[in-house]
Amino acid sequence: MIWSIDLLILLLVVFCAVAAITVKDLLSATVIFGVYSFLMCLLWAEMGAVDVAFTEATVGAGISTVLFIAAILHTSRRSKD
Repeated sequence: MIWSIDLLILLLVVFCAVAAITVKDLLSATVIFGVYSFLMCLLWAEMGAVDVAFTEATVGAGISTVLFIAAILHTSRRSKD
């Protein structure tokens, strides 16, 4: 394993986690969550757990993100905050 790539991906994962928590817009948080899941997929693949990486890519970065976006688009805002 290349530790510098692992460290870079880990820092990006932590940045995405903090950004997803602090952002105010739900759609932006969902997109950041999708990026977070994809980066976790890369970490799992780098560690050699290809089956876990594939599951994370399909469920975490794929299906969950699409379902979250669909749910957000079907809701309406109550206020203009």
